[in-house]
Amino acid sequence: MKRFALIGRRLGHSYSQQWFEGLFARLGLVDHVYTLCEMPSLEGLREWVENEGICGFNVTVPYKQEIIPLLDVLDETADAIGAVNCVTVEDGRLVGHNTDAGAFLRSLENTGWPVRQAFILGTGGAARAVAFALRQMEIPYQFVSRHPHGENQLGYEELATRHSPLPTLFVNATPVGMFPDVDGTPLLDFNFQFPTFNLYDLTYNPSPTRLMRDAMARGAQVKDGLEMLHLQAEMSWDFYRKVTCG
Repeated sequence: MKRFALIGRRLGHSYSQQWFEGLFARLGLVDHVYTLCEMPSLEGLREWVENEGICGFNVTVPYKQEIIPLLDVLDETADAIGAVNCVTVEDGRLVGHNTDAGAFLRSLENTGWPVRQAFILGTGGAARAVAFALRQMEIPYQFVSRHPHGENQLGYEELATRHSPLPTLFVNATPVGMFPDVDGTPLLDFNFQFPTFNLYDLTYNPSPTRLMRDAMARGAQVKDGLEMLHLQAEMSWDFYRKVTCG
């Protein structure tokens, strides 16, 4: 039996299990299973992998950066990003990958939106993957954080003072507004002066989020993270299907 999983602190929002179970059914892989494993911490991670016979697992909030010291090696992309959302078990070694960045890049390209600058809400593992993708697309960006530090980070109050005529992209890379906290939003108002802006919210449950609804009320085009979820899962499967454990 080949066992795969998603780990995170809270997973009630996740569609990953449905996606992988559907994939296994289409491919006739009756000896493959995918489960959701909520973990209050990463303590005992390697023992869990060994005891459960895990061949690979995805990683979500809040462990995409915290997991790195527990891994044996990172591939080139994960190392460059500094965040991991996919781990394969290879000859007893835990190998970290990042499929978020490639998935976001492809999904953003599919929108056809004109983008000349971007603001990334959040500074965690998902935000790092988005930033990596934007660099590949040569789109300048700044992080927006509740506790900004560094030259490329703004506070939410500072964002409200910005104005620009350039086509602007906002990317919500925080879990704020995700099920079950559906009334939350990382951006309480849109007081900034950006005549042309669109919003990509990595959240897909619920959809639309409050943030997306607020942006649409201001005339923005919006996109949720469901396509990105599917794309990153496909990329994760490209790693998993080569694993020989189980």
